[in-house]
Amino acid sequence: MIIMNSEATKEEIANVVREIKKFGLKADISQGAYRTVIGLVGDESKIPFSHFAVLPGVKEARPVETPYKLISREYARMAEGETGNRIIKVGDVEIGGDEPVFIAGPCAIESKEQLFKTAEGVKKAGAHILRGGIFKPRTSVHSFQGLGGNGSEGASEALSWLREAGNRFELPVVTEIRGESQVDLVAEHVDIIQIGARNMYDQDLITKVARKGKPILYKRHFGAGIEEFLSFAEYIVAEENRDIILCERGILPLGKGRSYTRYTLDLSAVPAMRKETYLPVIVDPSHAAGRRDLIFDLSCASIAVGACGLIIETHHNPVEALVDSQQQITPDELKEVISACRQIHKAVQHCQRT
Repeated sequence: MIIMNSEATKEEIANVVREIKKFGLKADISQGAYRTVIGLVGDESKIPFSHFAVLPGVKEARPVETPYKLISREYARMAEGETGNRIIKVGDVEIGGDEPVFIAGPCAIESKEQLFKTAEGVKKAGAHILRGGIFKPRTSVHSFQGLGGNGSEGASEALSWLREAGNRFELPVVTEIRGESQVDLVAEHVDIIQIGARNMYDQDLITKVARKGKPILYKRHFGAGIEEFLSFAEYIVAEENRDIILCERGILPLGKGRSYTRYTLDLSAVPAMRKETYLPVIVDPSHAAGRRDLIFDLSCASIAVGACGLIIETHHNPVEALVDSQQQITPDELKEVISACRQIHKAVQHCQRT
């Protein structure tokens, strides 16, 4: 990390960038209120920081110890001021701001009627963003693959429904992308692109999505440690896209015997990641629990430990859902969750101020 003097000129900053490129690295420039901070993208283990420290306009040059350098809170403090928190704006919605954000909608879009009924319900319940699955990553080839599984024509139609529903109910929209071939099509229709847990490690997909410049909802793989998760998120920032929403969605349960939940929700990961990075962290209680009767409790707990928001699978009639019917809740149940979570958020804020 190279910290420039507050009075450093554009020419001096450009000179530092040129020197960085000589070593085969990329420069990540963050211009805060008081000074410019330049991060090094690539292997900096053999970089002579003493060389950069004496360049004109440089105040200090030092390595950042964590493997996720560009999203570290240390980097943010130097680059963006005291708090360093990243607020991602999607329309009128601020993710990572003062209030929790609620993302809701069906696990899979089944029809236009189903989507619009659910969208109307989640809007009335108080949700801020509409989600809807089009390309469904499924374990079994015989399972419903989403309307996107029927080919590009089905995907285009479902994406147009999602966009139309978002416009009608004034909700930004998000959907998961499953492969590189879908990136351009999805980016045309949605406000946020989701990279699911199963694709957390797909560097080529991550890079291609990042270059679209849209906010990315990035889910932790169920077998990934926190350091690994944050390190892969760094690939997005390396493409000059800092609009990353980190999502905790549960890890593989330990032990043998009967499993009472689909995954184990790692609540401790939420405050841990918020201490490590300036990026907003949300929670997906639906996939962690796999049971609708646990959604309320896990949602409340997530907000209590500092989650910036929730993504909850919601269906106007969960019993009829083609995918994950057992973990989807109704809009009325969603309204209860949102109401309780807002009260908890206010209580936590009050405790932190006193």
